[in-house]
Amino acid sequence: MSKPILLNVTEEIVQGLVRFLLHSPDYQTFCDCDFCQMNISADALNHLPTYYVSTSAAREEAYLTLKTPEHIELINKKIIVAIHTVGKKPNHTI
Repeated sequence: MSKPILLNVTEEIVQGLVRFLLHSPDYQTFCDCDFCQMNISADALNHLPTYYVSTSAAREEAYLTLKTPEHIELINKKIIVAIHTVGKKPNHTI
């Protein structure tokens, strides 16, 4: 039996999509430093439902549930709002 885990699958998906979106042509003018990525992820996650799992098998199942076009569209919308929110007032100095 494998060791139990506690993982928010929504968080994993959001963090991956934040990195992807910030490197896309549409968002190249926004800061993509680690601080901004974490602030964008946190803002988006505060507006999304959580999806915690405790096993690797449940993680895979959760990914199948959350990777539907409807869920990805909702997640992308929340991330885009968060990018603009953090972009207007980044919480660091460069």
